[in-house]
Amino acid sequence: MGDDGFVSKENPVKAKDKKKKKKKRGGTKKKMTAEQTLAFKAVTEWVYLDQQSSPPLVSSASACVVDDFGVQKTMVRGGEKVVFELHSHSKFSDGFLSPSKLVERAHGNGVKVLALTDHDTMAGIPEATEAARRFGIKIIPGVEISTIYSPRNSEAEEPVHILAYYSSCGPAKFDELEKFLANIRDGRFLRAKDMILKLNKLKLPLKWEHVARIAGKGVAPGRLHVARAMVEAGYVENLKQAFAKYLYDGGPAYSTGSEPLAEEAVQLICETGGLAVLAHPWALKNPVAVIRRLKDAGLHGLEVYRSDGKLAVYSDLADVYGLLKLGGSDYHGRGGNGESELGSVNLPVLALHDFLKVARPIWCGAIRAILENYAKEPSDTNLARITRYGRTRISPSSCGMDLIDCCLSSWLTNEERQNSEFEAIKLKLSHISVNEGGLHVPIESK
Repeated sequence: MGDDGFVSKENPVKAKDKKKKKKKRGGTKKKMTAEQTLAFKAVTEWVYLDQQSSPPLVSSASACVVDDFGVQKTMVRGGEKVVFELHSHSKFSDGFLSPSKLVERAHGNGVKVLALTDHDTMAGIPEATEAARRFGIKIIPGVEISTIYSPRNSEAEEPVHILAYYSSCGPAKFDELEKFLANIRDGRFLRAKDMILKLNKLKLPLKWEHVARIAGKGVAPGRLHVARAMVEAGYVENLKQAFAKYLYDGGPAYSTGSEPLAEEAVQLICETGGLAVLAHPWALKNPVAVIRRLKDAGLHGLEVYRSDGKLAVYSDLADVYGLLKLGGSDYHGRGGNGESELGSVNLPVLALHDFLKVARPIWCGAIRAILENYAKEPSDTNLARITRYGRTRISPSSCGMDLIDCCLSSWLTNEERQNSEFEAIKLKLSHISVNEGGLHVPIESK
């Protein structure tokens, strides 16, 4: 059948050959290059660190392929993809699923590494980590921080979201980060109330109690919670309409909270042992100015990949400023055709390798700082900082050195563990006994 709806009169053999060529041109699959194979091996080694089974090895028996766009389509033995999901939300901010259900859904979609990045809180990470244990998923403790970019000229300021990725041990200086996030969350309560006030003035009598109920106990409400209340109250037909008419940036019911400057958030992420990445730069009015400012503050990367592929303009910007190229689905679980599914963003294996090459030395330093604090003062508080997000199970009367060995074998590669500073920490803790109750008893020397 031709484009005009009529049957083609050309030679059927030639037509068949033409069809074959066209299909081939659409996206051929080829074997990995040597660089991609080495990158894949390094990435999977890290992914499977905390599992009993050895990581899948790249070999001729593995169906390792990369499409024409360089996007990772790597299949390991058993037909299993190594998928990273680096941007997701749970009920602890404005997502619809609990961390456990989020992990379960991620597993169903073949995700092997999940970063839970709730807005301005890391409260859902322990539940996510516990659920991940059942499904063999690795959790990257994360958070999406709400900030403001304030230009130095006459341009209007705009909201900017910064993703922070931490090691399995979590942030160093946790209390400092938590205080920073708590201030933002407090501002979110005031912001939501101001939005409701603006809606009331627009003859939409929304009630605070309605929004608070949707957000849930202790959850700092966001625009999505206000939008859901508007839908339930019948003021708009759907969430999209709530944002398009009232809640968009600068909209008639839009309001800001007590968000810090974007560069302050980036600096704090760096100081607490995290990796700072600019979220959805395509939503910004002035992305070049924002990226330039944040790069000076220590920004490590920006989101470039989405479920619909790589955005060339932001990939180019990442190259110009020497930033990592990452991406994630920004999954909230609200459903509908407009939302990308968990694990739907295919990150190139080389991009994942670059991510880990930058992140792991930073995370290693944060882990070392947390362990050194415990070695200096083996208190219950400092022990809790080690096991806050970890999967460590403390056996009765194990010594501190055993605990550290157990943690490090799950968090770091052999090469990373063979460090004189880690050995010194273990030596300091060899005389401390840690039981299941968290008590610390000196071990008598023989």
